[in-house]
Amino acid sequence: MGPHPAVAAIRLAVRRVLHDILTEQPPAHDTRRTPARGAARPCAPDAERVPAPGTRRSVAVPARAAHDQAHTSSRPRPGEDVPQAPLVLVACSGGADSMALASALAFEAPKLGIRAGGITVDHGLQPGSDLRADEVVLRLTELGLSPAESIAVTVGRDGGPEAAARDARYAALDSAAERHGATAILLGHTRDDQAETVLLGLARGSGIRSLSGMAAVSGADGRYRRPFLHLDRQTARKACMVQSLPVWDDPHNADPAYTRSRLRHEGLPALEKALGKGVVEALARTAQLSRDDADALDAWASQAEASVRDAAGLLECAKLYALPPAVRRRILRRAAIEAGAPAGSLFARHIEEIDRLITGWRGQGAINLPGKVVAQRQGGRLVIRQG
Repeated sequence: MGPHPAVAAIRLAVRRVLHDILTEQPPAHDTRRTPARGAARPCAPDAERVPAPGTRRSVAVPARAAHDQAHTSSRPRPGEDVPQAPLVLVACSGGADSMALASALAFEAPKLGIRAGGITVDHGLQPGSDLRADEVVLRLTELGLSPAESIAVTVGRDGGPEAAARDARYAALDSAAERHGATAILLGHTRDDQAETVLLGLARGSGIRSLSGMAAVSGADGRYRRPFLHLDRQTARKACMVQSLPVWDDPHNADPAYTRSRLRHEGLPALEKALGKGVVEALARTAQLSRDDADALDAWASQAEASVRDAAGLLECAKLYALPPAVRRRILRRAAIEAGAPAGSLFARHIEEIDRLITGWRGQGAINLPGKVVAQRQGGRLVIRQG
């Protein structure tokens, strides 16, 4: 008899992502020499590392028996150089989604010859958060993940509490990936999370890129992977329950002070009551369709940009005017960012103001943009530079 359907679903999702990671791996140059028979073996690389500042705890545990069995048939001869197996980390808060992901990674990775570890981030926003982080490390260790580590961060205030916590979390995960040489980090975002992200983007009126939600692959060199975007939240919770995995329910997820919490507990249920079941699936499908369209428009804008610049590299207003608005605004946004405007502070209204220099020119003056960048029209050219 096979595993419970929920467990089978999460394992299949992780297995597919791990196969993708292996397929994308370049020829290995990082090698280690196996000791000759009778020679002393060095400590595991993860055990030797000194934790970075802010790291509370790092636990190196022996590889699971399944990992050893997976390599028995291809064990190298003494003295032979063998490639370092790729390391995949799971970001785990201790909640149902990430615990289900951690359990699936621990089960699937050894069968593919992949090293698997786990990271939990302590945001320090709740009393006892350090104890909760230590408990998560223990659970990851019990699953057989190594390294298993908690990282304490300081959450700022820029962009609001949710955005600031997210920025601190990803910075910590990036740092952990660099220290451990991880190939990828798995994130437990589900289809429900995707639906919420689409609605938040719609409320901001930020355009098609916001409606595209979270990408299955994102970050530098495709570091972040989201295997569960096609699975609902209940599947992950069910998988934890049937495997007797303890989970932690973050009280912030039910706190109406947070926008996403209100959307989760009030907004989406109201939509389903008014429109019927299937809203979450429809929003997730909208995200994928929007992402496909946004990617195509980005590619078009990238190809068109060279054709609207003069010999000196300045943007020509007449040629920009001839482009479709969606393509033109992408070129303008990219030019503003290249001039020094922070991408996270550059909103749709800024791009619309620059666009009016092209489509509604009446001799208006320069436009001030975030990052002390100025955009102005001069002699039929659009000049965007540091003010």
